[in-house]
Order: sequence, then C-alpha cells, then structure tokens
Amino acid sequence: MLELFFAVAFSTVPLTLYLPPIRSLNLFLGTVEMMWKESSESTRRMYPRLRYACNRIFNCMLLSDAE
Repeated sequence: MLELFFAVAFSTVPLTLYLPPIRSLNLFLGTVEMMWKESSESTRRMYPRLRYACNRIFNCMLLSDAE
C-alpha cells in the first residue's frame, strides 16, 4: 500500500508543472473576462443575424431535399 501511495504521489508531481501559479491564473481570467465584456455587445447584435442566416440555409437544404 505504501508503494502505491508513493507511485501515485510521484506520478502527480510533474502535473503541477502544467498548472500556472495563482497570480498568472488571475491575470489570465481577468483578460478573458475583459475580452468577454468587449465582445458581448457585438455578439448580441450579430446573433439574430446569424440565426436568421442559418435558418435560411437549413430551410433551403430541407426544401431542396423534399423535391
């Protein structure tokens, strides 16, 4: 059982190298949040147009298959 514990412990140690420090993670999340806020206005304007375009494309595909 002790060998299993050490095997798991030493195999997870390299994984900690892939995790950024908390300070870097906070900067990253702050940047993502800022980008999200900046893009939300254009996304709200674009979404109805995109939905309308997708509906037209799907309707054309469905109607052409029905004939």
